Order: sequence, then C-alpha cells, then structure tokens
Amino acid sequence: MSVEAELKTALRTGKVVLGAKQTIKHLKLGTAKAAIVAAKAPPIVRRDILYYAKLSGIPVYVFPGSSRELGVLCAKPFVVSALAILEEGDSRIVEAIKSATQSK
Repeated sequence: MSVEAELKTALRTGKVVLGAKQTIKHLKLGTAKAAIVAAKAPPIVRRDILYYAKLSGIPVYVFPGSSRELGVLCAKPFVVSALAILEEGDSRIVEAIKSATQSK
C-alpha cells in the first residue's frame, strides 16, 4: 500500500486541505488525521508541521520530493508544500502513513 496511491484516493473521496497555513491550522486544532509535507518544502514550514503534529500525536509523511512534485501528484497546477487529511474517504492513507513512518 503506497502513500501516493492512497493520497490520490483521499483527494478524490475524502476531505483534504492543501497548503502550509491550512495544514498548520488543522494540526494546531487537532482536526487533521494525518499530514504530508514535501521534503524540499521551506525549512520553517517543515519544522512547524513536524512540531505541531508531534504535539497533537498526528502522523506526518515526508514526501520524498519537491513541492512541485507534490502538486503534480495532487493534480494541481501549482506547488503544494504541505497538506492535511481531514477525512480519509475510501482510502487507507492514515494507515499507509503510519506504516511508512514506522519502517524508517
């Protein structure tokens, strides 16, 4: 089960917010079930997302690519440095993120 495939399903059937500001907001509120951040996102964005996710106990997947590549994966014509999963829909993305982070 790959995180990328599950992300596409979550985008289609669940509720996902794109962007660092929205992701950090939902991490602070504890309403996100999981988060994804690009490895090449600005360092301050990565640091804040990892910090607030750790405080809330929310799993984070560091996407091994740039913000542009994450935007392409999300089928968006712009860069996406981070996103938060609010509802999984038909996907098992939270499970995939937890297993991907445990294997590292």
